[in-house]
Amino acid sequence: MLYFADSLKRMKPSATIAATSRAREMRAAGRSVITLSSGEPDFDTPDNIKAATWEAIKRGGLGYPPVGGIPQLREAVSRKFERENGLSYSSKEIIVSTGGKQVISNALLATLNPGDEVIMSAPYWVSYPEMVALFAGTPVVVHTSAEAGFKMTAAQLEAAITPRTRWLILNSPSNPSGAVYSEPELRQLTDVLLRHPNVMVMSDDIYEHLIYEDVPFATPAAVEPRLKERTLTINGVSKAYAMTGWRIGYAGGPAALISAMEKVQGQLTSGASVPSQWAAVEALNGDQDFLEERLEAFRERRDLVVAMLNQASGISCPEPEGAFYVFPSCRGTFGRRTPGGNVIGKSQDFTDLLLEDQGVALVHGEGFGTPGHFRISYAAAKSQLQEACERIQRFCASLLPQN
Repeated sequence: MLYFADSLKRMKPSATIAATSRAREMRAAGRSVITLSSGEPDFDTPDNIKAATWEAIKRGGLGYPPVGGIPQLREAVSRKFERENGLSYSSKEIIVSTGGKQVISNALLATLNPGDEVIMSAPYWVSYPEMVALFAGTPVVVHTSAEAGFKMTAAQLEAAITPRTRWLILNSPSNPSGAVYSEPELRQLTDVLLRHPNVMVMSDDIYEHLIYEDVPFATPAAVEPRLKERTLTINGVSKAYAMTGWRIGYAGGPAALISAMEKVQGQLTSGASVPSQWAAVEALNGDQDFLEERLEAFRERRDLVVAMLNQASGISCPEPEGAFYVFPSCRGTFGRRTPGGNVIGKSQDFTDLLLEDQGVALVHGEGFGTPGHFRISYAAAKSQLQEACERIQRFCASLLPQN
């Protein structure tokens, strides 16, 4: 007989992986499917990064790495934080992990006791509450709205903090909403946090280089230096550098926390792939000019998707400020039915029926803690995005009033 941990009961499957898997099955069965459910840039990893990796492989010395990262990458991360964020971290205050997800897991596993609370705003990245639950913590969700720009207010944060609060997770630019906290908006939140010294801050900055408006990127430890000693600033090379498969995330934080995270990582994975670490060294140290070119490409895609979705019956799509997702409302389709008689009562109905009818794979808002919405990743070719939006328009136009 097989036995499973009770912790599995606290976790839900990833909505993004479920949508992508279903699309893959349909494609294998011969269906025409456009998959816009995963957050993966369609650009290739830059050639200089690939070349630097090959040089590292030819040099050899690819044995087990130091648990917290090879010195060269820790130094590159330190320079990146200083150069781009005005944050000073020594090598003992930096950890390199197998993707940003492991950085977050290391931190939560190293700090949470059963019942400890972690505040996050909805819509949230699908993995935040599930990782907290896996490690016996309690997700505390602050619900935001499109009207408020999908941003948490200082009053909401103050109301959510209790004596059991251990972390606040902030993600700006946001997955899935694309919301970006300006420095004044972050200042309002950091002023609250200064009154609660037992609350640590986890700033997930993975979409830092994808901001479309004329708003400088801001991160909590730089906005309020007095919070630096209880802030973990997380980033990685997956999104900006199109290196999702290389699996490199990193973070800067207080030495005691980084040491605890290294202890966890040492027992779980020992360290990130050495060739991938050398690739990340080149990514952070090498030419950055292509970032602006790719940002402009994403901007054009965003504008196309927003315009076309707002022409679809029952869909309302705000314009995101960053990342490469839109998070429209489909509430205008609720209560309507497909020609086959299926009634749409929630956003998961909308995305499931759209996939079956038109072959467009999206992710429902329930997975992000915000029913009534859905997420589209526009990290795809414009031709694909245009075709997908046309299919969404056709689907919405086909919906009938409920009898």
